[in-house]
Amino acid sequence: MATPQNFPSKAVYIPLENLVALEGDLCVPPGAEGVVLFAHGSGSSRHSPRNRYIAQELQQAGLATLLFDLLTPEEEQLDEYTRRYRFDIGLLADRLVASSDWLVHNALTRPLAQAFFGASTGAAAALLAAARLPTRVRAVVSRGGRPDLAGQALEKVRAPTLLIVGGWDEEVLRLNQQAFERLSCEKKLVVVPGATHLFEEPGKLQEVARLARDWLARYLGTEKGAHHA
Repeated sequence: MATPQNFPSKAVYIPLENLVALEGDLCVPPGAEGVVLFAHGSGSSRHSPRNRYIAQELQQAGLATLLFDLLTPEEEQLDEYTRRYRFDIGLLADRLVASSDWLVHNALTRPLAQAFFGASTGAAAALLAAARLPTRVRAVVSRGGRPDLAGQALEKVRAPTLLIVGGWDEEVLRLNQQAFERLSCEKKLVVVPGATHLFEEPGKLQEVARLARDWLARYLGTEKGAHHA
């Protein structure tokens, strides 16, 4: 079995209006053909250990990754006490669009096809942003997401969308099933048996990573890396 490579990531700052910026970590493996933007869930950040693990698996398959904070440090501090921003899906989608634009203007990532990976409320933001960028976003993956919070944007999503839900995450599974029916794009809903919301059970997060890797590699032109050892 080949030893996994560790690809270095670079700290980046994604400028917004009002002279503020979002902090991110960009990793571009040699020969990458696509880049995956990660939208973390409520109360999380770019340091999410689950998203970072999945990002490393995608890097092994030849995909670039951008993990970034959807909120500024000041907003995160305020949200911790007031929950003001974590369900503001429109704002979070705006941040994803801004980050997607930044990748287009970055010389290193300009040629790369883009996809979104969203967890929890970040999945709703990913779907809303994908609906706004129908010709740019090639695929979307949701991990334990709340796609229902994307509202009417669900019908406008054109990117092939994979919804991954834990079999024991019953309420979120029900919401995903309802959202799945509203999607008119190419779509797939995978229920991971014996998994709860965070896929903390042995082997379950690895299964999520495999599903996400294969889906994203298919639509970002890197299928040759989807079946690495």
